[in-house]
Amino acid sequence: MAEEEHTFETVDAGSSLTYPMQCSALRKNGFVVIKGRPCKIIDMSTSKTGKHGHAKVHLVATDIFTGKKMEDLSPSTHNMEVPFVKRTEYQLLDIDDGFLSLMTMDGETKDDVKAPEGELGDTMQASFDEGKDLMVTVITAMEEEAAISFKESARSD
Repeated sequence: MAEEEHTFETVDAGSSLTYPMQCSALRKNGFVVIKGRPCKIIDMSTSKTGKHGHAKVHLVATDIFTGKKMEDLSPSTHNMEVPFVKRTEYQLLDIDDGFLSLMTMDGETKDDVKAPEGELGDTMQASFDEGKDLMVTVITAMEEEAAISFKESARSD
Protein backbone atom coordinates (compact mmCIF):
# COMPACT_ATOMS: atom_id res chain seq x y z
CA MET A 1 0.00 0.00 0.00
CA ALA A 2 1.90 2.99 -1.30
CA GLU A 3 -1.02 5.31 -0.70
CA GLU A 4 -0.42 8.69 0.84
CA GLU A 5 -1.16 8.84 4.53
CA HIS A 6 -3.64 11.54 5.52
CA THR A 7 -3.41 12.99 8.99
CA PHE A 8 -6.24 15.16 10.18
CA GLU A 9 -5.18 17.37 13.05
CA THR A 10 -8.00 18.95 14.95
CA VAL A 11 -8.04 21.05 18.07
CA ASP A 12 -11.75 21.56 18.46
CA ALA A 13 -14.40 18.97 19.20
CA GLY A 14 -16.28 19.55 15.97
CA SER A 15 -17.08 23.09 16.99
CA SER A 16 -18.27 25.74 14.61
CA LEU A 17 -16.00 28.02 12.60
CA THR A 18 -17.91 31.07 13.84
CA TYR A 19 -19.91 32.25 16.83
CA PRO A 20 -22.84 34.68 17.01
CA MET A 21 -22.47 38.16 18.46
CA GLN A 22 -25.01 40.94 18.65
CA CYS A 23 -24.26 43.57 16.04
CA SER A 24 -24.13 46.38 18.61
CA ALA A 25 -21.39 44.49 20.52
CA LEU A 26 -19.01 44.39 17.56
CA ARG A 27 -15.99 46.69 17.73
CA LYS A 28 -13.57 48.35 15.34
CA ASN A 29 -10.53 46.10 14.64
CA GLY A 30 -12.66 43.11 15.60
CA PHE A 31 -13.72 40.38 13.20
CA VAL A 32 -17.05 39.64 11.52
CA VAL A 33 -18.37 37.46 8.68
CA ILE A 34 -19.73 39.47 5.73
CA LYS A 35 -21.09 37.63 2.69
CA GLY A 36 -19.57 34.40 3.98
CA ARG A 37 -16.04 35.85 4.28
CA PRO A 38 -14.01 36.48 7.47
CA CYS A 39 -13.36 40.23 7.69
CA LYS A 40 -11.66 42.73 9.99
CA ILE A 41 -13.82 45.73 10.88
CA ILE A 42 -12.14 48.99 9.85
CA ASP A 43 -15.06 51.32 10.46
CA MET A 44 -18.54 51.16 11.92
CA SER A 45 -21.27 53.67 12.51
CA THR A 46 -24.72 53.48 14.05
CA SER A 47 -27.66 55.37 12.65
CA LYS A 48 -30.96 55.92 14.40
CA THR A 49 -33.95 55.36 12.19
CA GLY A 50 -37.55 56.54 12.37
CA LYS A 51 -40.08 56.30 15.18
CA HIS A 52 -40.56 52.53 15.10
CA GLY A 53 -37.40 51.42 13.33
CA HIS A 54 -34.36 49.86 14.89
CA ALA A 55 -30.95 51.49 14.98
CA LYS A 56 -28.84 50.23 12.09
CA VAL A 57 -25.13 49.47 12.21
CA HIS A 58 -23.11 50.19 9.07
CA LEU A 59 -19.97 48.04 8.95
CA VAL A 60 -16.98 48.60 6.69
CA ALA A 61 -14.49 45.75 6.81
CA THR A 62 -11.70 44.15 4.78
CA ASP A 63 -11.50 40.46 3.95
CA ILE A 64 -8.60 39.16 6.07
CA PHE A 65 -7.36 36.93 3.23
CA THR A 66 -7.98 38.95 0.06
CA GLY A 67 -7.91 42.51 1.47
CA LYS A 68 -11.15 43.23 -0.43
CA LYS A 69 -13.36 45.93 1.11
CA MET A 70 -16.79 44.71 2.24
CA GLU A 71 -19.77 46.60 3.67
CA ASP A 72 -22.86 45.51 5.54
CA LEU A 73 -25.89 47.20 7.07
CA SER A 74 -27.65 45.37 9.87
CA PRO A 75 -30.09 46.19 12.70
CA SER A 76 -28.10 46.64 15.92
CA THR A 77 -30.19 44.01 17.71
CA HIS A 78 -29.44 41.28 15.15
CA ASN A 79 -26.75 38.67 15.65
CA MET A 80 -23.88 38.47 13.20
CA GLU A 81 -21.38 35.66 12.80
CA VAL A 82 -17.87 36.27 14.11
CA PRO A 83 -15.09 33.97 12.87
CA PHE A 84 -12.69 32.24 15.23
CA VAL A 85 -9.34 33.71 14.18
CA LYS A 86 -6.10 32.06 15.24
CA ARG A 87 -2.54 33.35 14.79
CA THR A 88 0.35 30.91 14.81
CA GLU A 89 4.07 31.49 14.39
CA TYR A 90 6.16 29.03 12.41
CA GLN A 91 9.82 28.86 11.48
CA LEU A 92 10.37 29.22 7.73
CA LEU A 93 12.33 26.30 6.26
CA ASP A 94 11.93 26.91 2.53
CA ILE A 95 9.95 28.76 -0.13
CA ASP A 96 9.18 26.45 -3.04
CA ASP A 97 6.77 26.76 -6.02
CA GLY A 98 4.72 29.49 -4.33
CA PHE A 99 4.33 27.58 -1.06
CA LEU A 100 6.05 28.01 2.29
CA SER A 101 7.65 25.09 4.05
CA LEU A 102 7.16 25.81 7.75
CA MET A 103 8.14 24.09 10.98
CA THR A 104 5.74 24.01 13.91
CA MET A 105 6.91 24.43 17.51
CA ASP A 106 6.83 20.64 17.98
CA GLY A 107 9.09 19.98 14.97
CA GLU A 108 6.42 18.98 12.45
CA THR A 109 6.60 20.41 8.93
CA LYS A 110 3.70 22.19 7.31
CA ASP A 111 3.84 22.68 3.54
CA ASP A 112 0.33 23.86 2.62
CA VAL A 113 0.54 27.62 3.23
CA LYS A 114 0.78 29.74 0.10
CA ALA A 115 3.63 32.24 -0.05
CA PRO A 116 2.23 35.77 0.22
CA GLU A 117 2.07 37.82 -2.97
CA GLY A 118 3.13 41.39 -3.59
CA GLU A 119 5.53 43.34 -1.40
CA LEU A 120 5.25 41.02 1.62
CA GLY A 121 6.11 37.99 -0.52
CA ASP A 122 8.99 39.79 -2.24
CA THR A 123 10.59 41.00 1.01
CA MET A 124 10.10 37.56 2.60
CA GLN A 125 11.79 35.87 -0.39
CA ALA A 126 14.64 38.43 -0.35
CA SER A 127 15.24 37.99 3.41
CA PHE A 128 15.12 34.21 3.01
CA ASP A 129 17.59 34.35 0.10
CA GLU A 130 19.97 36.33 2.34
CA GLY A 131 20.02 33.33 4.67
CA LYS A 132 18.11 34.96 7.51
CA ASP A 133 16.15 32.81 9.97
CA LEU A 134 12.55 33.90 9.62
CA MET A 135 9.47 33.39 11.76
CA VAL A 136 6.23 33.58 9.75
CA THR A 137 2.88 34.51 11.30
CA VAL A 138 -0.02 32.57 9.79
CA ILE A 139 -3.61 33.60 10.41
CA THR A 140 -6.32 30.92 10.26
CA ALA A 141 -10.09 31.47 10.05
CA MET A 142 -12.98 29.48 8.59
CA GLU A 143 -10.71 26.72 7.23
CA GLU A 144 -8.53 29.20 5.33
CA GLU A 145 -5.07 30.34 6.22
CA ALA A 146 -2.57 32.86 4.99
CA ALA A 147 0.88 34.14 5.92
CA ILE A 148 0.32 37.75 7.02
CA SER A 149 3.73 38.80 8.34
CA PHE A 150 7.22 37.63 9.15
CA LYS A 151 10.16 38.69 11.29
CA GLU A 152 13.75 37.68 11.70
CA SER A 153 14.10 35.26 14.56
CA ALA A 154 16.72 35.78 17.23
CA ARG A 155 19.51 33.32 16.63
CA SER A 156 20.24 31.01 19.51
CA ASP A 157 23.96 30.42 18.93
